[in-house]
Amino acid sequence: MHFGTRLEAFPTKARSCFDLRQQGSVGADGGRLRGMAKMGLERTQTDVRREFSTSVLLNPEISAGSYETVIDDICRLEWAGLTRDEVVNTAWTYYYFSVQFCQNVGIARALFPADKRLEELDAGERNTDNLSPCPGVVAVGERVDHDEFMRRTLALEPIDPARERRLRAIGETYLEKVRATGDLTRALSLATYEDGGLERTFKAILQAKHWDGPLLHAFKHFLEGHIRLDSDPQHGHGSLCRHMAPSKDVYDLWVAFKVSLVAGAPGLVK
Repeated sequence: MHFGTRLEAFPTKARSCFDLRQQGSVGADGGRLRGMAKMGLERTQTDVRREFSTSVLLNPEISAGSYETVIDDICRLEWAGLTRDEVVNTAWTYYYFSVQFCQNVGIARALFPADKRLEELDAGERNTDNLSPCPGVVAVGERVDHDEFMRRTLALEPIDPARERRLRAIGETYLEKVRATGDLTRALSLATYEDGGLERTFKAILQAKHWDGPLLHAFKHFLEGHIRLDSDPQHGHGSLCRHMAPSKDVYDLWVAFKVSLVAGAPGLVK
């Protein structure tokens, strides 16, 4: 079974600045302008998809390695040297990761409905207040899915339309790779994310030097909050899915994540 995604670009109150600008253009040429914008996004997606498919990292002959080596690679990237714009771009690419992660939790719950540990994990990732409050994102006690938290975070700061189209294309291409993976692999990937993988990744991202402005304040709040949620070896989120042994195919999921991060912030591989 495959679960739907809420990937309409900021469809509710916190809509993207790109969408709002397009709305401001509505008039005699409004439909034509929206069509042009869609065509631009599709062309950008084609370019990004080509980059993904030609990456040596996605060579099927080497895709049977350990996902932990990919996490090592992510941690060794040049996080401390990122510009402010590249840190913002990282928040964008991570948003798309958060979409598939919340979907993976739903997939796991559907596949293993009697698993109480997964039920507890679900309560900490979706419809939860464990990241509240955060100014401009969630009020005290407000319950949201964690991908919704990230969606609202991105809406805190407008970016150039061409840059936004590029980041959307990177995210959509990443999600295509994830959706091509079987549901069981996606469910079992949770342990690789929650039991140390994302904690290490988040600590690496936090080596970046630029955290000014509402968007980056909220992104940092998200990262630090998740380190707190995941790090307790006995009671953290990792302990709730550690019993799920991942398949070797999870390697490709981690590779796709790494490729999306580097595509969004090329300074990571200076």
